[in-house]
Amino acid sequence: MALNLLDVHALAETVLGCVCVALEDTAAAVEDQPGCPCRACVTPGPPAWDGCNEPCGVDGEGAGGQLTVHVARIFATSSFPVDDRVVQGGRNCAPPAATGVELVVTLLRCAPVVDDRGCPPSCEELAAAARTVHVDAATIYNALLCCLPTTGTRRRGPMFFLGAQRVLEQEGGCMGVEQRVTVALPGCACPSEETSP
Repeated sequence: MALNLLDVHALAETVLGCVCVALEDTAAAVEDQPGCPCRACVTPGPPAWDGCNEPCGVDGEGAGGQLTVHVARIFATSSFPVDDRVVQGGRNCAPPAATGVELVVTLLRCAPVVDDRGCPPSCEELAAAARTVHVDAATIYNALLCCLPTTGTRRRGPMFFLGAQRVLEQEGGCMGVEQRVTVALPGCACPSEETSP
């Protein structure tokens, strides 16, 4: 089965939108929790850690940080979420039942850093940063569990597998969360020679 040409990108955009809405809802419900960053985009690969430190928008309004979704891998699967090891071509005419798309959601926030006098962040600052990361982690996890089943063209939404989530090591004044999710996309018939341009 061949993939529809825009399905992978549409899936990444859908996941980005789901997570962004969930972050906004969480910010409204949890005091002092930042919402969806102004910088939220689908990226062609792992994001550069260059947008976590300042709010954006008019007069610095809006949540700082960076929310990205990128594709980690695409693979054939007849028994989702396991990737196939079937050689195609020759006499093998059986295409895979679906295509697995592994997405990576990355949310970066500003981390507390050493001050101008060389003093490390206080325990209170570190605890507040930890709270932000923990709430973000739960929000992203819940967003994918609740939103993905309502997307797609199938009545029940696509099959998906939530992979490991990890808290990212602080780097360059950034901290954050990375969540992997693998989604099964249905295939479609390969274009025939008669219908190809």
